[in-house]
Amino acid sequence: MHQYLKIDGSRYRRIFIVGDIHGCYNRLWAELEEVGFDTETDLLVSVGDLIDRGAQSLECLDLINAPWFRCVLGNHESMAVQALAGSLHAQRNWFANGGDWYWQLDPEQRLLADSLIRKAAALPLVIELATETGLIVICHADYPSDQYQFGKPLAEYDVVWSRQRYARACEGEHREITGASAFYFGHTPVMKRAQSANQHYIDTGAVFGHRLTLVQVQ
Repeated sequence: MHQYLKIDGSRYRRIFIVGDIHGCYNRLWAELEEVGFDTETDLLVSVGDLIDRGAQSLECLDLINAPWFRCVLGNHESMAVQALAGSLHAQRNWFANGGDWYWQLDPEQRLLADSLIRKAAALPLVIELATETGLIVICHADYPSDQYQFGKPLAEYDVVWSRQRYARACEGEHREITGASAFYFGHTPVMKRAQSANQHYIDTGAVFGHRLTLVQVQ
């Protein structure tokens, strides 16, 4: 796994960031069609958690093959990778957290899922996106430092699981992360898009019947 991926936004006409999709493939396309997303000229960046709980996890996982799509590793992809590695504890943990769809696949679908999960193991923890208006950083749960630097070593657990920064924000502690204009996170469901200093939380619980948040950043 490469921890960081750098994207030059000048290669794209428009760039969107999407919150946790969690198998809501049709919901995603409804949002993309609403904004007239063009797969030839536009880019969609995901904060992770493509899979689990929703009915179309396999279709969502297959998005990682699309040339107009980029994604960071979410905790649900991380659980799937660990489960596929053979740990019985990891398999039970994934199953208990929405991974039951995998065991319902037919043999051909299972082969595709296995291939995609192996590919998901190489997803970056951090995407650095250079846009016309500034540098944007995308992670799943948190960037576990108050100073961003491309290539800074990070613990996967902190990036894909931690809610400490969000919890502090809920208690009134709003502290900027230096080194980039804005940071976008998913992981923690919020009723509506939330912001603390230069950090944006965009998992608005689409899989629970709420809106799937799509943010245009260029």
